[in-house]
Amino acid sequence: MMGFENDIVKSLTVLETGGLLLYPTDTVWGIGCDATNADAVAKIYSLKKRADSKSMIVLLPDEKEIIKYVTQPYPKIFDYIKGVKKPTTFIYEGAINLAANLVAGDGSIAIRVTADPFCRQLLNRFGKPLVSTSANISGYPPASLFTDIDIEIKKGVDYIVEHRQDDETASSPSDIVKWNADGSLTIIRS
Repeated sequence: MMGFENDIVKSLTVLETGGLLLYPTDTVWGIGCDATNADAVAKIYSLKKRADSKSMIVLLPDEKEIIKYVTQPYPKIFDYIKGVKKPTTFIYEGAINLAANLVAGDGSIAIRVTADPFCRQLLNRFGKPLVSTSANISGYPPASLFTDIDIEIKKGVDYIVEHRQDDETASSPSDIVKWNADGSLTIIRS
């Protein structure tokens, strides 16, 4: 487990200094940073050549953390999350305690509770949410394998996690669901 622990320690150092990570998630490879640090978030938009009006996903280690970052947690979501087998990102109204440039224009935020062991350990030890956006230049397909990641992305981050670089299991982005005020669900990406 030496490599895994080494990745966690190096990742924590980068996150604590406002840097960017390239890391494996429960879906595709992601570019991440401290989701409460607006300067770090701005670096990701710049690296991806992405308009900052297009919000990114935030990862949390478990459901109980959601109430720290949204004013409208919709209790029914917790039951729904428990029944979901595929990684699913939920869009919540009323984002709080996150970098302002991470929150959508309507005040919403996309959050996924991750089941990935590396991400969960990193999140639990960091104690703050992480940005998770696909490791690609905006407009290009997301990289499901480490070998598919553009060299420009690899050169633009402060640390590349070694864990799972040799994983050849193709993956895809999460489903995205919006919980509406009337209690209904809208599936945005499936």
